[in-house]
Amino acid sequence: MADTHLAIILGTRPEMIKLSPVIRVCEQRDISYTLVHTGQHYSDELDSVFFERLDLPEPEYHLDIGSGSHGEQTGKMLIGIEDVILTEDVEFVLVQGDTNSVLAGAIATSKLDAELGHIEAGLRSFDRNMPEEINRVVTDHVGDYLFAPTEETASLLRDEGVDESRIYVTGNTVVDAVQAYRQIAAEKSSVLDEHALSPGEFVLMTAHRAENVDNPDRLTDLLAGIDRVARELDHPVIYPIHPRTQDRLNEFDVTVPDAIRPVDPLDFLDFLRLEDTASLVITDSGGVQEETCILQTPCVTVRDSTERPETVAVGANVVVGTDPSDIANGARKQLAESTDWEAPFGDGNAAERILDVIR
Repeated sequence: MADTHLAIILGTRPEMIKLSPVIRVCEQRDISYTLVHTGQHYSDELDSVFFERLDLPEPEYHLDIGSGSHGEQTGKMLIGIEDVILTEDVEFVLVQGDTNSVLAGAIATSKLDAELGHIEAGLRSFDRNMPEEINRVVTDHVGDYLFAPTEETASLLRDEGVDESRIYVTGNTVVDAVQAYRQIAAEKSSVLDEHALSPGEFVLMTAHRAENVDNPDRLTDLLAGIDRVARELDHPVIYPIHPRTQDRLNEFDVTVPDAIRPVDPLDFLDFLRLEDTASLVITDSGGVQEETCILQTPCVTVRDSTERPETVAVGANVVVGTDPSDIANGARKQLAESTDWEAPFGDGNAAERILDVIR
């Protein structure tokens, strides 16, 4: 392993979080790696805060891709990633998840003399209308090492004809990250005081996926359903809102209900603290479904499908779509259930296992 040079590719804040344990193990084991930031999430200020708060090294390469169509983003990333692999004589590339950065890293690596590892392999929503689903499937089928978080995701890969020799069940690095940062967030984050919140007396929401925020009818229904939940519980709803979502609200002339408090995007420690202390989380994020499951916080997913069915199976999550009545019913159901489920994503040593496999 000492002679194998890795490239770790990331482009979004969820990737930073889930790859942070891998980077830490590389540092501990003195493993040579190059960190590549595609810039798919294109707020330099937010990203620099994330690296600082997670105590991660600054990437050696910033591709600064920014916004654009899927084709434009992916094409620019392909050029940049290929150049890094060749310049740094990279032998092994690690990607995580289902973003355009992952797809570009996968395609670039598959065309060169390097091996590809896919962290969080095998997730499937079975909804090909989601660009993330296409990215997952393509990456898994060109990958050399597929690091599946659970036996269920490994089984889905086998069902697609993937050879057993390429599949490794490692757990999910999100467990490593949540375990590492949960207590730090409790000690260092002042987000509750800043927003005058009491633990167990507020709802946290996120909504950013294109199928929700780019559709004015779904976006309006989603907000109406969450407003109904807030009024039934008499709890405020905190909504860290992405600039792109704010643009859509303005474009569609959609008013956010008074019970929902939009706030600026938060760094990971502040967001983790909110997830840990909320009475309920309503989200369309895949990563948030996992994190709330680990933290024993009830979750309602405002999508039509999920690639994290394990969270539903253990009772941590319910998938309801965006109909206001269904959202309210889902919230009632989750709040009435026990939160003593067992999180299915591993024991917090996924990064160690992944690097052991590569070695």
